[in-house]
Amino acid sequence: MSFNFCCTRNSLAALLMLALSTNAFALDWHEALPNATPVGQGELRWFGLKIYSARLWSQRAPFDRRAPFALELTYHRHISRERFVQSSSEEIQRLSEHRFAADKLVAWEKLMSQAFPDVNEGDQLIGLFIPGQGCRFYDRNKMLAEINDPEFAEAFFSIWLDPRTRDAELRAQLLGTEK
Repeated sequence: MSFNFCCTRNSLAALLMLALSTNAFALDWHEALPNATPVGQGELRWFGLKIYSARLWSQRAPFDRRAPFALELTYHRHISRERFVQSSSEEIQRLSEHRFAADKLVAWEKLMSQAFPDVNEGDQLIGLFIPGQGCRFYDRNKMLAEINDPEFAEAFFSIWLDPRTRDAELRAQLLGTEK
């Protein structure tokens, strides 16, 4: 069986507009997660220096880690892409107790290097978790990358949401369970 696909310029433009209007091609994370509200927020500090402010968004209350959510980070200092990727990879390895093969981690590091820019004070990165599919990353203006790997998405967002995270206080603030 073969298919002939022929498009006129108008039908191709209409098809493109339809694709851009769907959540699969959302340019802003709010389009992909409508009606999301903040679950909690906090700050990451290192030796007293404010590194970033974080806010967790969800459509569900109470928060359900198996449902779509967004993690918004607003940076208060410059962090290079290389440092961001290295720190993320180290935390993924630590939290996974080294269960991922080295070649998988190298592949994930490459994906993160393509997805993340250097950040400066005031820059914002938003990660959108899509259960069973993967994740998308945005800045304030556009989608930066889509990674269709559910295992990567779980491992990446565990950096903030796993009970064994390095900053339990920030996790509690994000989840709204701070006492």
